[in-house]
Amino acid sequence: MPAQIDAQFQITSWEETPFDDGTGVARLTEALVAKTYTGDIEGTSTTKWLMAYAPDKTAAFVGLERIKGTVSGKHGSLVLRHVGTFANGSADASPTVISGTNELKTVSGSGDFTANPAGSITLDLSFD
Repeated sequence: MPAQIDAQFQITSWEETPFDDGTGVARLTEALVAKTYTGDIEGTSTTKWLMAYAPDKTAAFVGLERIKGTVSGKHGSLVLRHVGTFANGSADASPTVISGTNELKTVSGSGDFTANPAGSITLDLSFD
């Protein structure tokens, strides 16, 4: 049964550390980020982001996020893979579900993610 999930989030912590930097090259960082979700997702998440910042302060990033709580009233956790970009104070990504637990064990799908720094996520999920 397909469903569109819409939720908002607030970033509750952000710990970013450079791991490769130099003159004239992209600055590489990693960040451990916690969020609280409301809406069709009620819960918390932890994300590990890897980012490559260009000299103009734009960035490309990838991340893995585990959401714990309820999604459309179903309890469990989801792991999302994000691929995205950051520019002009806003991040946009395309998340894809890669695993789930408990009542979310068989969930699959993908969607859109926007942050500036609070944000929203929309997922088209199948609960097969």
